Amino acid sequence: MANLKEVKGRIQSVTSTQQITKAMKMVAAAKLRRAQDRITQMRPYSQKLSSIIGNVSAGVDSEQIDNPYAEVRDTQKVLLVVVTSDRGLCGAFNSSIFKKAKAVIAEKYADVEAAGNLFIMPVGKKGYDHFSKRGYNIVDTYAELFSDLNFETAMEAAEFAMESFVEGVYDQVEIVYNEFKNVATQIAVAEQFLPIQNDSAEEQEEESTNNASEDYIYEPNQAFIFSEIVPKSLKIQFYKTLLESNASEQGARMTAMDQATDNAGELLKELRLTYNRTRQAAITKEILEIVGGAEALAQGG
Repeated sequence: MANLKEVKGRIQSVTSTQQITKAMKMVAAAKLRRAQDRITQMRPYSQKLSSIIGNVSAGVDSEQIDNPYAEVRDTQKVLLVVVTSDRGLCGAFNSSIFKKAKAVIAEKYADVEAAGNLFIMPVGKKGYDHFSKRGYNIVDTYAELFSDLNFETAMEAAEFAMESFVEGVYDQVEIVYNEFKNVATQIAVAEQFLPIQNDSAEEQEEESTNNASEDYIYEPNQAFIFSEIVPKSLKIQFYKTLLESNASEQGARMTAMDQATDNAGELLKELRLTYNRTRQAAITKEILEIVGGAEALAQGG
């Protein structure tokens, strides 16, 4: 059995840890509220913009208007954007992204990786550390983007991916990130960013049926509107992805720190019980020694 000094030292250590996890939980909760507000405000705008693009696309003659972001090519080079966090202590937030990214690579891009044409663009220091240590081809320009997350910085990263695709540097761009559902639930998803995916035949037929009676007026013209709205939509989509990941990170961290605080509380109960038992055993031993000494003196007298 451990002595009193050791148990007391462990109690003090766990108590200090519990205070830290409580503080981290409160900080994460405050950041989560802000992040949740941002993604809640962004989602309706993003969805409406996507709806507008769908409506415009339905009335656009694809032969007259060239959309370089929808060009489907043989997949020779791939850019995989992996969105993680800058810091740890957020449960399985990062590990789930690593597993998802590797599953996507194994299922879809195994041949591309074998040819050395798979590139990882990590957004977040944890992703950069993980993939760079494992020998992947890294595009590290935006690894620290979360240190100053705003639409301007996100737009720069999106423009890099978009320009690289248009110029033929990459034939496909895919994003792996955590989608925010609620505080306790984050879902690792992989979405194709480029080329823009066309709707399925059923969706196109349904959309054309719904829009059959609608007549659109384009000012100044279809080509101008299409060329303006598609790049903007892609940038908004990219920014929304980062906001989803940021909210998911704070939710995961708050949940992890809450569980750590509870675990510290349970450990403190066990340590205090051990401390009391050890102290009681020490007192009992001292009493027995005193009684034994008194009896020895009495017999000797």
